[in-house]
Amino acid sequence: MPAKRSKTVIVAAPAAAPNPGVALRALRRQRGWTLAEIGARTGLPISTLSKIENGKMSLSFDKLTRIAQGLEVDIGELFSNQPPAGNDAFSGRRSITRAGEGYAIRTENYDHLYPASELLNKRLVPIIAEVRARSLDEFGELIRHSGEEFAMVLEGAIELHTELYAPARLETGDSIYFDSAMGHAYIAAAPGRCRVLAVCSGGEAHLREAMARQDGARHDAARYEPPRPSRARREDG
Repeated sequence: MPAKRSKTVIVAAPAAAPNPGVALRALRRQRGWTLAEIGARTGLPISTLSKIENGKMSLSFDKLTRIAQGLEVDIGELFSNQPPAGNDAFSGRRSITRAGEGYAIRTENYDHLYPASELLNKRLVPIIAEVRARSLDEFGELIRHSGEEFAMVLEGAIELHTELYAPARLETGDSIYFDSAMGHAYIAAAPGRCRVLAVCSGGEAHLREAMARQDGARHDAARYEPPRPSRARREDG
């Protein structure tokens, strides 16, 4: 019987201590955000964020949590010695959203449903919107957000109003691609339900903020409940 080998434990030399301030600065610059924008997202003063980035302030768990939520990253990324990965680092990702699931936002003008809501740093943000406003007066101020947008009418008809073009009427199955930094509004243009699938290239957090600024959106993080079928239809099924 061969002699029993002793177990050898190799202890690596300690790496440089993780610095959340360095990670915060790198993530902020990667997104092209200012300290003021981070402050608006986290509720932390600009002076505090500057001290954190420069290693002049220790971080409580509360501050770490607020920063992670504001940046939409896992808190562990703030303690990583690896540089933050760009979108190109994500490969093989997939997300299945069942009918009626997703992150829901209800506003005066839209019911928004965000599929694939568990994926962060998406290049494209899909939104299923039920359009309720039936006039520009009812809609209010036009929406603007960075990036481009593709929209296809799923049900009913809509009019897309923009600040540079005459209104475009789109029927079910019609689609349009446009610069979403241009002020725009979807208006219901047919009786009954009007729904549109919009795919935006801007960041999801920015889109949600744009909706909130537009009319004081009420965020509902719960499951979206689609209209229930009639009793007769349930019994037939």
